[in-house]
Amino acid sequence: MIITSKQNQLVKDVAKLLADKKHRIDAELYVVEGIKPVRECVAAGCKIERILCTELFISEFPNAQLLSDNVFNSLSTEKNPQGAMALVKMPENKLTQPESSCLLLDRLQDPGNLGTIIRTANAAGYSDIYLADCTDPFSPKAVRASMSGVFFVSLHQGREDEILSTLSGISLVCADMDGENVFSFTPPEKFCLAIGSEGNGLSEKILLTASHKVKIPMRSSCESLNAAVSAGIIMYQLKK
Repeated sequence: MIITSKQNQLVKDVAKLLADKKHRIDAELYVVEGIKPVRECVAAGCKIERILCTELFISEFPNAQLLSDNVFNSLSTEKNPQGAMALVKMPENKLTQPESSCLLLDRLQDPGNLGTIIRTANAAGYSDIYLADCTDPFSPKAVRASMSGVFFVSLHQGREDEILSTLSGISLVCADMDGENVFSFTPPEKFCLAIGSEGNGLSEKILLTASHKVKIPMRSSCESLNAAVSAGIIMYQLKK
């Protein structure tokens, strides 16, 4: 059966998932939009509760809920809706110690930056990411920016003190302008790279916990780099 009304209860529920963090948390679901991300979500073995699509893709997803183009387009947060989205179960990632080097992100508030860092972390081999009071990694913009990276990393969300306690015993390498040149720094075998918020950097408590501080050298005419750009450069350099 095809849904043609925007007043349909499923359509209303999906709209809430897309718009409201609290609704996502209560439902323990997030939305993946776009044909390629949905395909990758399926291939990654994520727990998918339901797929919604237009007639163009029903042959690929025969068990999907069919929506009219008009209803689908009214739901989508994409500029150019692609006709497929999935309702995905949020993974249960408790605060446990990582098996290898990991990331700690402190109070990042831009979902685009957060998603981009998740994408780069997946590419660079950082499987565990600890989020201290960050923006929602399962918001549509963050999921989109992660380019499917969110399917392949473990996101551990919590308060700063909880996360620091979990990471006790692991060398904390903090990105900080008072640190040493990251390109001449030799990291310990296992470490946690800490990246601070866009406007305020790392908290005082995290900096006081640091085993090491590193910086990216820059020309005097440049004050700082975007958080996602900085994270990407340092992530790869420390894995070199």
